[in-house]
Amino acid sequence: MSGPFESVDALLEHARSSISRYTPAEAARLVADGALLVDIRPAWQREDDGEVPGSLIVERNHLEWRLHPESGAALPQAAHDQQWIVLCTEGYTSSLAAAALTSLGLRAGDLEGGLYGWRDAGLPVVPGATPIEQVVRA
Repeated sequence: MSGPFESVDALLEHARSSISRYTPAEAARLVADGALLVDIRPAWQREDDGEVPGSLIVERNHLEWRLHPESGAALPQAAHDQQWIVLCTEGYTSSLAAAALTSLGLRAGDLEGGLYGWRDAGLPVVPGATPIEQVVRA
């Protein structure tokens, strides 16, 4: 990402220009085809709002290290050809995080509307909070 930016809104606009953003229905289809949702929200938000079954929990401050396959701290799911869809509460932080992953050469986009958009689309949400670096059970 280049800078400096005049505002957070300008930073967000720049980040979104470099990633794919998916509606909940598009994301659900991509997940069915092998993409992985990665939930970057802290535990308290996951406890308050719930989690998406099948999503991988990686809080924002560890994201790049856990998803880049050449990192010494990479998770087993980390692979150069893995498609990631980043999920936050409303779809703002996820855009910045997906842009960071994209800048590392990973296939990453984010979920428009975040968890709230997913839930409002009638897609499944279960009570949280799953431990970090684990997959949410159905």
